[in-house]
Amino acid sequence: MTFNAFDGSFAVPIRTLGALGLLVAAGSAASAEDVTLTIESWRNDDLTIWQDKIIPEFEASHPGIRLRFNPTAPTEYNAALNAKLDAGTAGDLITCRPFDASLQLFEKGQITDLTAMPEMENFGPVAKAGWSTDDGSQTFCVPIASVIHGFIYNRDAFAELGLTPPRTEAEFFAVLDKIKADGTYIPMAMGTNDQWEAATMGYQNIGPNYWHGEEGRLALIAGTQKLTDDDWVQPFREIAKWKPYLGDGFEAQTYPDSQNLFTLGRAAIYPAGSWEIAGFGEQAAFDLGAFPPPLPAEGDTCYISDHVDIAMGMNAKTAHPEAAKAFLAWVASPEFATIYSNALPGFFSLATAPVELDNDLAKEFVSWRETCQSTIRSTYQILSRGTPNLENETWTASANVIRGTETPEEAAARLQEGLASWYAPQQGN
Repeated sequence: MTFNAFDGSFAVPIRTLGALGLLVAAGSAASAEDVTLTIESWRNDDLTIWQDKIIPEFEASHPGIRLRFNPTAPTEYNAALNAKLDAGTAGDLITCRPFDASLQLFEKGQITDLTAMPEMENFGPVAKAGWSTDDGSQTFCVPIASVIHGFIYNRDAFAELGLTPPRTEAEFFAVLDKIKADGTYIPMAMGTNDQWEAATMGYQNIGPNYWHGEEGRLALIAGTQKLTDDDWVQPFREIAKWKPYLGDGFEAQTYPDSQNLFTLGRAAIYPAGSWEIAGFGEQAAFDLGAFPPPLPAEGDTCYISDHVDIAMGMNAKTAHPEAAKAFLAWVASPEFATIYSNALPGFFSLATAPVELDNDLAKEFVSWRETCQSTIRSTYQILSRGTPNLENETWTASANVIRGTETPEEAAARLQEGLASWYAPQQGN
């Protein structure tokens, strides 16, 4: 290095500048790999989507942070995650199931309070309900997506039989009667062998139109309504009327059996969750349509089960909290919502900002948010913490009612008795 007397500067030889440049470049490359965040998740079916679409988009806009998606089988996730968190070996980011499983992690101090994140303003109270304390004052995971309930139908079959999607319960049963009378198709594909679908795609699908969505759900939690009230019994009465339309042997029919009956074109209607969209789109050789849960009467307010499904939180013991927060802020962004919602059609962004979707059937489902009020499944928050478990008991009750082995009134009375046996707000009323 030489000194220039004219302007008082130092001249650095070219070869030295080159060496310094290499050092700077090497330092930048090292810093780009300094932080690797591991994401724990139960969605092992999403691995390629994360690897091929989500992770590259994030890393491109966040140099210095790399992501590793580390899924566990869904049935093993809760136990495996709890063990890792207890041992201090869990990843930096925790994919959050809704309600109690994640709330327990928060109460144990294992995932972080995210209430103060400015990006939480992108989500409404129903969206945050699955990952908030009971009083709603603290939120500990960034909401990602929900699933919406309704009915998927075979457009070709409807055109062949001259049918239009029903708007009301009366129209719904008139359509079922016409399909049954024709005899070409099973009117509706759903079994009761596995029980959960009778509740999830039956009772919880049509029920919000009767108990008025969040109004009824919150009243049940508060103890101001009972499961024996007419608004809660009437959905059982409606699904009890499904029995003649489900085809021979529906009692022994499993969930995969029902999926196959529909996608093979043997059934005209499928009581559905939007998670079926991608699979049905690949398997069915006919055009698919969808309609929301039929209204009890023309002019009634429409409600849909827009059930919170998945979110993302931060391990309280992460060594990289700032990088983890940067990722969570991105998860709350419109960019992430667009990528995720289109990569996984049928899993809808919970952010208040609209997302442009590519899949036509997904567009149909999500359009109901514009005309219907959203709610979540009535049994998921608070009401299934005791024994008997209201969620599991509702599975059995719904299957029994459809099979005809329990009346709607008997099922409702049994559920109410079980809930009141351990849940104080339902006692002494």
